[in-house]
Amino acid sequence: MELIDNLMLGLQTALSLQNLFFAFIGCLMGTLIGVLPGVGPLATIAMLLPFTFGLDPTSALIMLAGIYYGGAYGGSTTAILLNVPGETSSVVTVIDGYQMARQGRAGVAICTAAISSFFAGCVGTLILAAFAGSLTVLALRFGPADYFSLMAVGLVGAISLTSGSTIKAIGMVLIGIILGLVGTDIQTGALRFVFGQQYLWDGINVIAIAIGIFAFGEAVGGMEGDGKGQTYTDRIGSIFPTRADCVRMIGPILRGTTIGSLLGVLPGAGQSVSSFIAYSVDKKVSRYRKEFGSGAIEGVAAPEAANNAAAQTAFVPTLTLGVPGSATMAMMLGAMIMHNIQPGPRVMVSNPDLFWGLIVSMWIGNLILVILNLPLVGLWVKLLQIPYKLLFFAIVMFSCFGVFAANNAIFDLLLAAGFGLAGYLLRWLDCEPAPLLLGFILGPIMEDNFRRALVMSDGDYSVFVTEPISSVFLILSALFLALTLIPAFRRKRDEVAIDES
Repeated sequence: MELIDNLMLGLQTALSLQNLFFAFIGCLMGTLIGVLPGVGPLATIAMLLPFTFGLDPTSALIMLAGIYYGGAYGGSTTAILLNVPGETSSVVTVIDGYQMARQGRAGVAICTAAISSFFAGCVGTLILAAFAGSLTVLALRFGPADYFSLMAVGLVGAISLTSGSTIKAIGMVLIGIILGLVGTDIQTGALRFVFGQQYLWDGINVIAIAIGIFAFGEAVGGMEGDGKGQTYTDRIGSIFPTRADCVRMIGPILRGTTIGSLLGVLPGAGQSVSSFIAYSVDKKVSRYRKEFGSGAIEGVAAPEAANNAAAQTAFVPTLTLGVPGSATMAMMLGAMIMHNIQPGPRVMVSNPDLFWGLIVSMWIGNLILVILNLPLVGLWVKLLQIPYKLLFFAIVMFSCFGVFAANNAIFDLLLAAGFGLAGYLLRWLDCEPAPLLLGFILGPIMEDNFRRALVMSDGDYSVFVTEPISSVFLILSALFLALTLIPAFRRKRDEVAIDES
């Protein structure tokens, strides 16, 4: 009964004309910004934060939240149409979403992403409303050893993202981890792999890597041959999934929503981790696992559902603990403090209208995003009909803008250019870049929690197997690794047997 009363309070707050307007503005800007490669919600929130000082705190947070999960919607658009992830959390969507576009099913892929995101976002918001207190307790139970083992599951899952050579995928993950170590060691202050460049003291910008490998690498590779690139202007087809597509979507959406809702609560896990773990799980359990990497609709539905469910439940530790789980959530936390809202366990009591108004606005925001995105699917698909020679310059221009806007550093543009060359070489060597980027994201988190766990246990390595949660994740890691390596070993054995015969 108390939950219903709280939701009614939130509904009354969120449905005011002022808050509806700012929810719409946030969702619209988040979607538009998400479509631009590299210009994510973090940069947008940072730029718009000063303009919220004169607003009511509830309206300001509703708009900033709309930008946050609107960016999660928009980031999948360029991933599907151009093989360019608008956000790091859209990297996994690239794998099958772009292949669907190549097959003339770009509209279906974008619609699938919208449906998955809407359902997962609504469920994630419901979980946030009903179980915020319980999920906070769950998040508090995770120690450094548990986070290390969770990241181990993620790294093993990154290997399964590739549809090609498993050995190459392992190599890509290791290279990503090494790149993630560049910069200043947080615990000792030592400089690692900076080669005398002070621009690398803070590490390599993830946007520079993502844009360089995916956007620049794809753009340069697309200009080969007749210069038509990888745009496909054949029959686009209906934007709505068929009945068979809908049946195949149900399981991945449910699994992705569950994974995203749980991992979104954990500080440091977030959308990127949720999306590729959901993809890895679905690739193992799906009846259509052989289609993954070549345009499986499950490969779009699962990560998009996990991505947006995590976007909603990520507010749990931020609002109820004052512990941001990501840089974007840290920006949201800063916005609350600037508006004299003290986040923590008492925020539900001291500011109930803000807390519940924000939660209800997420439901409204997800509905606004579907209304915005589905009618615009045809417009996005029209991008496929632009001559690639023109699209090439647009991709490079927006990509450069996104890389530079992150830190206002020319050095990041040089890094992106270097990674663009690397991305082109990876295409030539038939090495898929997604595991590299995911290794880059997860490696530093894994290292940090590994060292923290050893410090807290006085150097006792057994802490990783004696902690119940950590041991479960390590067992899952071993299981995933076995399920990945055994089929690869069998394929290699069969190839050797055929060669000998």
